[in-house]
Amino acid sequence: MHDSDGVLKVQHGPVPPDLSVDGVVVQGTGGVWDVRLESGAVAQASLRGRLKQDERTAIKLAVGDRVTIQWDNRDPGAWFITTIHERRSKLARRAPGGARGERVVVANLDQVLVVFAAANPEPHPRMADRFLVIAEANGLDARIVVNKCDLVSAERSRALFAEHAAAGYPVHYTSVRTGEGLDELRAEVGGRSSALSGPSGVGKSSLMNTLFPGLNLRTAAISESVNKGRHTTVGAVLHPLPGGGFLADTPGLREVGLWGIDPADVAHCFPEFRPFLGECRFADCIHTVEPGCAIREAVTAGTIMQGRFDSYVKLREELAGQR
Repeated sequence: MHDSDGVLKVQHGPVPPDLSVDGVVVQGTGGVWDVRLESGAVAQASLRGRLKQDERTAIKLAVGDRVTIQWDNRDPGAWFITTIHERRSKLARRAPGGARGERVVVANLDQVLVVFAAANPEPHPRMADRFLVIAEANGLDARIVVNKCDLVSAERSRALFAEHAAAGYPVHYTSVRTGEGLDELRAEVGGRSSALSGPSGVGKSSLMNTLFPGLNLRTAAISESVNKGRHTTVGAVLHPLPGGGFLADTPGLREVGLWGIDPADVAHCFPEFRPFLGECRFADCIHTVEPGCAIREAVTAGTIMQGRFDSYVKLREELAGQR
């Protein structure tokens, strides 16, 4: 049975000691995780026994993880997580605050939607490169969403991330106010497991509310004094979509840190670089100052955009400095 909030409850009485079911973690706070079952019911479960004692395993549990939960006969009304199943993908970044290690934001994704505003707050294409490298390093498809397009001209909207479109990324231009681009974006999200990522204040929650009415996600205004968004999402939350699939709302990331990427692999995280990899004069070329570098020649020819190349150099140096 379920309570008024849809949380799964097992009736009192005889309960099989081996009663266990699989589900997906949709959110969690204070060590209690909401697990959505195939039936649509939600069970509140905590880590117990071996998983709870292994702090390293506990840290790895993330929204989007597939888990097995079991009914606890010793504590009527309680479920505990017995198994965390292997992930097929993850969206991870460096742990914030200068800590070493990674933080998994969402597990088992198909794609990442990197959302920026056309204005208010002003977009930073070089920050977009950081999000895109994180997605590429995790083997995730990525789309760019330029939201709030009603605030600037169509020409301005399309110029903002033209170099990313040239690199092969799908770019969606949307406006919650006018409805621009929403049908096309909804079609790309339906039936898939997607995460919205990007800086605070770009309208991720408003976009989700408009794409899928009924979510009623909390939104907040932009702070005019600093032109930065206020945080409205505390932790990642996975929302089931009508007709299948999930959409994850993630916290605004003021600090976008890379982690676990070998500097030698950064070039592979720029899709427009890939046709030229292996074509340099030197096999160990790092594509910064070496003569006969096919990547640098492509920049000179305009095949690779200068801004994207500048991001590559900066991110590679940053990762090399972490070693």
